[in-house]
Amino acid sequence: MELRLLATFEKVAEVLSFTRAAAELGYAQSSVTAQVRALETSLGAELFDRLGGHIRLTPAGERLLPYARRMAELAGEAREAVTAGEAAGTISVATMESLSTYRLPPLLEYVHHRHPGIRLSLRPTLGDAAREALRRGTYDLGFLMEAETSYEGLETEVLGPEPLVLVAAPGHPLAGRTALTTADLAGTALVGTEPGCAYRDLFEAELAPWRPGFLEFGTVEASKRAVASGLGIVLLPRVAVREELAAGTLTALDWEPPFTLFTQLAWRRGKRLPAHVRLFVEQARRLARE
Repeated sequence: MELRLLATFEKVAEVLSFTRAAAELGYAQSSVTAQVRALETSLGAELFDRLGGHIRLTPAGERLLPYARRMAELAGEAREAVTAGEAAGTISVATMESLSTYRLPPLLEYVHHRHPGIRLSLRPTLGDAAREALRRGTYDLGFLMEAETSYEGLETEVLGPEPLVLVAAPGHPLAGRTALTTADLAGTALVGTEPGCAYRDLFEAELAPWRPGFLEFGTVEASKRAVASGLGIVLLPRVAVREELAAGTLTALDWEPPFTLFTQLAWRRGKRLPAHVRLFVEQARRLARE
């Protein structure tokens, strides 16, 4: 069994798509199909059921998958032993816009300049989709912003609470009012990032008795511009609106969210992190402390 064939099998098993596996590995789809066929021939067993346009692991494929993962990790350890002292390798990271844009730049800059052998691949993925991809091993690490801090099949490390703030344009009718309640927000136009974002979903649930409607602008930056133009109010991480609050283009409303979110690092439970990934995790811890 060649490591190359096992790596291809592992990727197809993670994403359950020959087309997507080929794109992520940088192969032609025909090459991925041929490699899986070659592995099946060498083992004398079918690893995938092909059901029209869909595939799934056979019992033999399910038995092979943990071994393929362990062999990939052992190959990584061997590579580390040979290249001791040289932090190198690719790290695929699930994250979200409000973290990758406003929290992670110091970490990314540090790794880029101090460890040029490490290649980072940031993938925008939210909520349940991010956690499931981490369980499958599609990503090495994930940065989560959630109220919960424990998840089945994942190891997590809380980097710290993520303060949230409700903001509006300075001329908004609620600006300047004190001790706002959730009921005070009823009837106010609401701006939201995409569903699946934890603070958007929790805010929407809090307002559920008033059946709120959101103007969805998809991204944090688009949402901030909409609010600054007077289109409504939006709940965002404070770090994402720090510059606008300082400049006075947005103002913080006196409303306290009844929930707390935590920025966290997560990875598949039981996965041994390679040296370059451990280095990245340690730098994330250090910057969080600072």
